[in-house]
Amino acid sequence: MAVKNAFYAQSGGPTAVINASACAVIETARAHPDKIGKVFAGRNGIVGALTEDLIDTSLESPADIARLRTTPGAAFGSCRYKLKSIEEHRAQYERLIEVCRAHDIGYFFYNGGNDSMDTAWKVSQLSEKMGHPLICVGVPKTVDNDLPLTDCCPGFGSVAKYVATSIREAGLDVASMARTSTKIFVLEVMGRHAGWITAACGLASGSGADSGQPPHILLFPEVPFDEAAFLARVQQCVDRYDYCAIAVSEGLKTADGKFVSEQGGKDAFGHSQLGGAGQWIAQLIKDKLGHKYHWALADYLQRAARHIASKTDADQAYALGKAAVELAVAGRNAVMPTVQRLADAPYRWEVGVAELKDVANVERKMPADFISADGFHITDKCRAYLAPLIEGEDYPPYRHGLPDYVSLKNIAVPRQLGEFKV
Repeated sequence: MAVKNAFYAQSGGPTAVINASACAVIETARAHPDKIGKVFAGRNGIVGALTEDLIDTSLESPADIARLRTTPGAAFGSCRYKLKSIEEHRAQYERLIEVCRAHDIGYFFYNGGNDSMDTAWKVSQLSEKMGHPLICVGVPKTVDNDLPLTDCCPGFGSVAKYVATSIREAGLDVASMARTSTKIFVLEVMGRHAGWITAACGLASGSGADSGQPPHILLFPEVPFDEAAFLARVQQCVDRYDYCAIAVSEGLKTADGKFVSEQGGKDAFGHSQLGGAGQWIAQLIKDKLGHKYHWALADYLQRAARHIASKTDADQAYALGKAAVELAVAGRNAVMPTVQRLADAPYRWEVGVAELKDVANVERKMPADFISADGFHITDKCRAYLAPLIEGEDYPPYRHGLPDYVSLKNIAVPRQLGEFKV
């Protein structure tokens, strides 16, 4: 195969380590000049490809590309934009191929979660039919940890470390004032249908729910909310420990399957807009039990916290970005590199490979045996799975007391085509 340029884009919510994957893709591509010419990054994800808004990463210095490894956010801009079927939006696929042809792009790397793997799969299947073959490789990323066929997803380990740290620290704060002030603390974390991040909060409680350490209660989207049982457990904790710390998923549902926090709107992927489960739970406790509360929404803080990233997570994010390029130059198409666990303690893993068709739009939820029988905490099996993923510290460089993150020049590639509306 002649030397071809590569397209790389970031999609969906950023993570603390998505730029580590970007760093790996660019550095590994530069190590294969016999196969890959330049790496063009889509400004704001796939939208950049459709609008021919491409960034020439060859104009960034090796030092700045290396600094991506410790910088949070999405360095080239991300988006929530899902390519629909070719029958619905043929013009978009034709435009994508037109842009690839105009810029001699033969490799397509898409860094994201479930919907992004679907996009990469569609592009891999349609590109040859549309007259411009592309080697398409997905680069996994999602704080939700819900991609199938991989032991874990880059981005999750760092969120897990952040939320477990936060609930432990906030729990100690509440405990110190519980006798005369606040008795309830609620932390709302991300997780629409899968409770992996909520489960990670459970790592802070040491040996489990009976340790007395926060969090005392976890509320998962996989477990229908039982108001009576929940309120009884809250009161038990207050009676026993003088306070109760709770972690709740944004995707908590009632017994009839409705999100407790659904606001009625939809995001760009067609998913319900969520927010407020933590406040809803805290107010329920106040209304029914009368306890004073505070609640917090981890929101973007949990996925942006590079200062407390897991070294395991950062290493895996880089390794999978590197593997994506190596798979592509070896001619592997429509695949995604994965993490394959070899052992829990000491934790050992290796890079594997999954077919995009088996990953696209499949959501991995918490296994039933990871959730305690009462539905309010994690099991020892879950703890054994989670614990290695938050191990190790990988601090960014600091300057004047603050993390020193890189800002790339992000210089645009000259356009060769006409305007295209998305």
